Amino acid sequence: MNKTIRHGTYTGLIRRYIDYKHSQGYKMKSEEWTLEKFNLLTAGQKGAVKGISRELFERWSAPLPGECSKNRYYRIAVLRQFSSWLQINGYDSYIPRLPKAKSTFTPHIYTKEELTALFQANDKLFQKNNHMDGQLCALPALLRVLYGTGLRLGEALQLRNRDVCLDKEYLFVRAASAKNGRDRIVPLSGSAIEICKDFFAYKQRQLIDCSGDNYFFTALNGNKCRSMTLYAHFRTALYKAGLSHQGRGRGPRLHDLRHTFCVNALVKMSESGMDLYYSLPILSTYIGHQSVQATDRYVRLTAAMYPDLIQKVSSVYRHIFPSIETDCITQNESL
Repeated sequence: MNKTIRHGTYTGLIRRYIDYKHSQGYKMKSEEWTLEKFNLLTAGQKGAVKGISRELFERWSAPLPGECSKNRYYRIAVLRQFSSWLQINGYDSYIPRLPKAKSTFTPHIYTKEELTALFQANDKLFQKNNHMDGQLCALPALLRVLYGTGLRLGEALQLRNRDVCLDKEYLFVRAASAKNGRDRIVPLSGSAIEICKDFFAYKQRQLIDCSGDNYFFTALNGNKCRSMTLYAHFRTALYKAGLSHQGRGRGPRLHDLRHTFCVNALVKMSESGMDLYYSLPILSTYIGHQSVQATDRYVRLTAAMYPDLIQKVSSVYRHIFPSIETDCITQNESL
């Protein structure tokens, strides 16, 4: 049972709700933190536990100083889901409509020239000292694996040697590291296999522990790579490649390699003659999305670069893929 929800009227019910969501395969880390904040709002409230009233919900929904619309939308959506669960369990609980939330964020889609410059600049970086915790040795392989598979950074860093099945040509992403809590198999291209083989051979030459339980992306001392350290090296490679970083949250970012993979994969499948009715669900499963609607964002990302592709999707499948602005699932699921 969850123990982090401690103070407020809804402590017991929130714990039951989170336990239920865990049983359905959801991680609930950020949702748990949000519900704890809501629970603190009810601290000191007397009387029997009951459903969430409209007045209480509106207090929670009030915009916070300096809060962006996306964050407010998320707070409301989390409490709305909890309130829906309360209703199912016999409590008279208020369920409002979700406010419209339009994201203005546009991921950076790397061009072929930018990728070439980035990989070359990264390959020329070198460790300035002989510290055994140096992680720069893993970055050339990591960048190419992220671009070649569309993995999230956290998923890649959680890979164990036993999960990198080069003889069977796939990676095994375990539920514990996957954002949506589901195992999945990620096929590897021939070039990605060669990259992984080269990195594995390098680790063996450096006498790094390559047993099945050890992490695949490691520093020279065999410890798992840290995302913040790798990101610092990545920013250096961006600078060396002449790619201007636009500031926090604007990129280019490591995660944009995933976005670039998805857009390129969608375009390649379309250009090969594959019906988009089939290609989008395939891509959605491959990258670990829970809904095809979330993957539909990538169709929109190609609008400026591949207008002919967008016209094909819009004319045939508009009724299948709802607008991002009005689709609750899409708004709550990060790419």
